[in-house]
Amino acid sequence: MATALADPMIARPFRVQRMRQETSDTFTVELSPEDGGAPMSFLPGQFNMLYVYGVGEIPISISGDPARRDTLVHTTRAVGNVTRAMKQLKAGDVVGVRGPFGSSWPVDELVGQDVVLVAGGIGLAPLRPALYSLIHRRERYGKIVLLYGTRSPDDILFRTDLERWRAHLELEVYVTVDRAIGRWRGNVGVVTTLIPRAPFDPSSTAALVCGPEVMMRFTVMELTRRGVPEESIHISMERNMKCAVGYCGHCQFGPTFICRDGPVLRYDRVKYFLGKREV
Repeated sequence: MATALADPMIARPFRVQRMRQETSDTFTVELSPEDGGAPMSFLPGQFNMLYVYGVGEIPISISGDPARRDTLVHTTRAVGNVTRAMKQLKAGDVVGVRGPFGSSWPVDELVGQDVVLVAGGIGLAPLRPALYSLIHRRERYGKIVLLYGTRSPDDILFRTDLERWRAHLELEVYVTVDRAIGRWRGNVGVVTTLIPRAPFDPSSTAALVCGPEVMMRFTVMELTRRGVPEESIHISMERNMKCAVGYCGHCQFGPTFICRDGPVLRYDRVKYFLGKREV
């Protein structure tokens, strides 16, 4: 069970334990409770609102292991005022945390099935907790396949994890890049090119997908073409959220509020709205 704050609008202070640069524009921050209280538990796929004092607040998916309650881990790209300020934080600095919020990857419902995780770019961060959870209970699932695509080899996230997962005899990990540079000798092409030859049984497969919306649309097309039912595909939406509790309407997506009903949503329930520019 995830443990949220009694008042979801009040931020709880967390102290920075470690900052780690993942790529040129992406970093991971590890936090622990500053007030000495209980660590925060969460479900894979949920997000927190992180507040950099004096700058602002931003939603960021949790990217750590749900089984490790001593550390709260978030991975994000420095693209705005808040994330650029967050990138400058040092060990010992304090940030505010509200959460956890939102729905989660349905890992408990996938027992006995093959599970394919498809990530585009920083979309690997929200999927990483789900992969941790699947690995912890590996015997409960069929094949577990990770398909991960990035712009270039320099943009690959969590390299240590990927190598460890690749070495795991009961996991299948495939990485592709849009543009090969340097000594890259792996797959080249968008992540959807991996789907036709990925080793899973579409009739008994659940798919977890996270990345840019255009990537998710084409991923769903390839998965369904392969034979995966729409109701077995789950996506994580990343539209910007402000209040995180469904009050402000900033993240409304058709009849859905991403902060309250998502970010993880079953594809067949939102496919009509996915990709509509005016939604």
